[in-house]
Amino acid sequence: MVQPSTLKFLKSLRSNNNKAWFDDHKEAYQAAKTDFESVVQQIIDGLAKQDPSLGGLQVKDAVFRIYKDVRFSKDKTPYKVHMAAAFQPGGKKAMSAGYYVHLEPGGNSMAGGGIWMPPAAELKKVRQEIDYNFDEFEKIISNKEFIRRFGKIEGEALKSAPQGYSADNPAIAYLKLKSLVVSHSFSDDLCTQPSLVKEILKTYATMQPFIKFLNRSFE
Repeated sequence: MVQPSTLKFLKSLRSNNNKAWFDDHKEAYQAAKTDFESVVQQIIDGLAKQDPSLGGLQVKDAVFRIYKDVRFSKDKTPYKVHMAAAFQPGGKKAMSAGYYVHLEPGGNSMAGGGIWMPPAAELKKVRQEIDYNFDEFEKIISNKEFIRRFGKIEGEALKSAPQGYSADNPAIAYLKLKSLVVSHSFSDDLCTQPSLVKEILKTYATMQPFIKFLNRSFE
């Protein structure tokens, strides 16, 4: 579970996204960071049992910094108004499909996963895996529990079929995608309940065949 004070800090940060306020509330930030990292460690411990490839993952390799890189952004506010972590072999910067958790007050928290905007060479491999094994892929994403928890796969799509594929390919809706991700949202109330980590791990368990299929592209 996340402490209510952590959500309170993030909510206040949204209204006071500037260095002066942040510096004045450094202790509250450190407490929120420690709290979130404790949850991340619990997730890692549970995930390692579900997916042995994540057994050696460290908290520092999973958690994203709260400081934004504003060099190429129109929004120059210096801090993210959420806390997040990614769980994948090799850490959050590795080029593979993985699991993700996002903590943001206002009903914006969620557990998700997949592969986000991979480089062209990696995306080509994912498309090939889907094309060659579409029956298996379709079975995974049409599973009743998968649909109940995630709905459909999300991601920005090309306007036309990618090079090498015809518009009437049975898998074309997925072959057009530049990212393949799914997510399941959590209420602020659930985030502060002892059952939070259990619910996140349940979400990841439902997602695991999808993640494994995507990562097979890189074997």
